[in-house]
Amino acid sequence: MTLPGNMTLEMLIVFVFLIFVTLLFVFEIVRVDMVGLLMMVLLPLSGVIAPSDAISGLSSNAVVSIIAVIIMGEGLDKTGVMNVFARYIVRFSGKSQVRMVSLISGTVAVISSFMQNIGAVALFLPAANRMCKQLNVPISQVLIPMGYCAVIGGCITLVGSSPLILLNDLMASWWSNNQTLLGNQPFEAFGLFSVAPLGIALVVAAILYFIVFGKFILPKADAKTDSRALLNHDLESTYGREVSNVFEMQVPKKFYTRRLEELKLRPLYHATVVCISKHNGRYRVDVPGRAHVIEPNDVVGIVSNLDHAKKLAKDMGWTLCEELNMLNGVLSVDHSGFTETIVTPRSELVGKTLHEYGFRKKLQVNPLALYRRDKVLLEDISEIKIQPGDAFLLHGEWEKFHLLKQKPILIFTEHLQGEIMYPEKAGLATACLILALVLAMGLKVQLSIALLTGAVSMILTRVMTLDEAYRSVDWMTVFLLAGLIPLGIAFEETGAARFLASFLAGLMAGWLTPVGLFLLIGCLTSFFTLVTSNIGATVLMIPLAMNMAIPCGADPRMAALLVAVAASNTFILPTHQVNALIMRPGGYRVKDYVRAGSGMTLLYIAVVMVIMYFFYGITT
Repeated sequence: MTLPGNMTLEMLIVFVFLIFVTLLFVFEIVRVDMVGLLMMVLLPLSGVIAPSDAISGLSSNAVVSIIAVIIMGEGLDKTGVMNVFARYIVRFSGKSQVRMVSLISGTVAVISSFMQNIGAVALFLPAANRMCKQLNVPISQVLIPMGYCAVIGGCITLVGSSPLILLNDLMASWWSNNQTLLGNQPFEAFGLFSVAPLGIALVVAAILYFIVFGKFILPKADAKTDSRALLNHDLESTYGREVSNVFEMQVPKKFYTRRLEELKLRPLYHATVVCISKHNGRYRVDVPGRAHVIEPNDVVGIVSNLDHAKKLAKDMGWTLCEELNMLNGVLSVDHSGFTETIVTPRSELVGKTLHEYGFRKKLQVNPLALYRRDKVLLEDISEIKIQPGDAFLLHGEWEKFHLLKQKPILIFTEHLQGEIMYPEKAGLATACLILALVLAMGLKVQLSIALLTGAVSMILTRVMTLDEAYRSVDWMTVFLLAGLIPLGIAFEETGAARFLASFLAGLMAGWLTPVGLFLLIGCLTSFFTLVTSNIGATVLMIPLAMNMAIPCGADPRMAALLVAVAASNTFILPTHQVNALIMRPGGYRVKDYVRAGSGMTLLYIAVVMVIMYFFYGITT
């Protein structure tokens, strides 16, 4: 078989595999992680790479870094460190999805300018999920903007992405070998913030892009549902609809201060006060007892049903809020909810009343109803002697339920959401993160080893257990990336990438202007970074771009800078580490990346060209 030009049979096989993988992604014939596994099998069987290269992705710096940073992100989330960011963003966002997306994306972009973008996303992913639940925003509307801005944020500094870290070294190597072409000009390296104008402009453009076009290009979300906790169908069939929802009520200034037991809310309205916010949110009672008081300007959270809540508000002169506002963080479904428990024969509750036992004070959860002998009791349940087999409907924080589950008092009939938080270990978790960053950025330890050190430190300091660390890793993402890395290796080792770049450059040689050349370089680099690693694309394209710049009268330094920035223009397919990481949590399909990433790719190239032309100058 005659092949065009200098193309070899191995190159042709790699191009066929590239087309094959693209078709699998676009038409979603198999799951994306299966595509990765297929590459790990088919590439060595075809003979284009060695078996050791085919499985090298599993031990690659990128994959090990992802595993380590996901574990650290889980540790930071379990200790509540990331909740600090979440609280401020929720506070400033209000009910605006636009503000929330902008703040999350901007924050992650800034973080990724000083650490690997995959690390910034992995650390922020749990907090983003929690914020979406609190503000009733679909996670699919947030993760793509956040992920794209994390990738772009790496272009703000020279340490934000691997291509920019390599930039000066690759330029210096080419410069020393081409002094005759340069007239013995001294080499001038780029500084830490030399690329900042480009990076900042790209981040701003990306955020504006999603503000304007987000509703058209991001996956269509289901109709909004209330973020507050609701009684599920099984529990509702048992306990009815008398205590089926949570509500927020505002107490007016003129209200006369009274104790809860004086208000008789349970017998009159089948309503239970589950929390009270006082002094404009500065103080909160999470599990109020009968002796607690309701004062003017308090915000009260109750469990009841809509009809009773309306009647209570009318009789008391309170204002029934349509949505959770002040109490959103407390009563939202990700923070608290309903569950059912059964009293065992050996429980210390048997023979006592809830009041005698001090149920609310000891266990920090609210009893709503008692089910005994096919009968639901709602009134005076605190004064009823408890018997083995009694079932209680409870409302409270998921964390408190997890703590209660560890005690031999009650048996839970349902799977519990949420998990136990360990805020007392927040300092240890933060120290482990700082240790990893110091090793990676200060002592120049290889990124994967530095991050793995931080992850192992979290386990050794008991921030999390080894089993929890294993469960936190998204193995679908791991195998997707581990399988695509061999394809990049094959693309580079067979010479297919260099052949394609040289072929296209040769077609356009002789009539390219500096602007045309830079546009070609940007498009070529963007293509290669989709099908190979961004490091591979950078190593391949920087010498080629600098060589092409001299005959066109363009500045070779600017050509190299363009390559390093364009190597982050990888949005159309889930081949980038960040895109792969957010795929499962966001529920994305390949077509979602194509729809959102196509416009982002064109915008990226346009912004880079404009900034480089007017701010940097592209001619020598």
